[in-house]
Amino acid sequence: MPRKFLLASIVAACATVTGAYLWKNTPLAPASTFVLLDGSLKSSADFIGKVTLVNFWATSCTTCVAEMPQMVSTFHQYQAKGFRTVAVAMQYDPPAYVLNFAQTRKLPFDVAIDNTGSLARAWGDVQLTPTSYLVNTRGQIVKRYVGQPDFAELHTLIEKLLRES
Repeated sequence: MPRKFLLASIVAACATVTGAYLWKNTPLAPASTFVLLDGSLKSSADFIGKVTLVNFWATSCTTCVAEMPQMVSTFHQYQAKGFRTVAVAMQYDPPAYVLNFAQTRKLPFDVAIDNTGSLARAWGDVQLTPTSYLVNTRGQIVKRYVGQPDFAELHTLIEKLLRES
């Protein structure tokens, strides 16, 4: 019996240390300034206190366009609980196309244009769209999705992060 207790204690201690290590080493979202369609600015520092999804996309990306209704639905589902979304149009996306898309689809979240490509570079040199980052309330990147996320998994993770805040 003492041997089982000792083994269980060691396993529990290792799990605690590993969990603390992983949490501590979760990368912070890069310091970034987002220029929104209305000309206003948002900063990655504004993410603190909110669970945030940063979605790099383009109007020419069929997967991006296809996933956008689910992005809108996800935003509506969790917005009141402290969730936000920032959709960042890629540098090569014509601003007029982005504005038209956002207006005709009535996107309810912040939409930014990465005119210089600096946001894509800062967020891990994003080349493929869609690429999304889920950021916790402490401003740490918790998950990166390349391609359309599994929305059931994303919702589960959002709910978990919202409970932690």
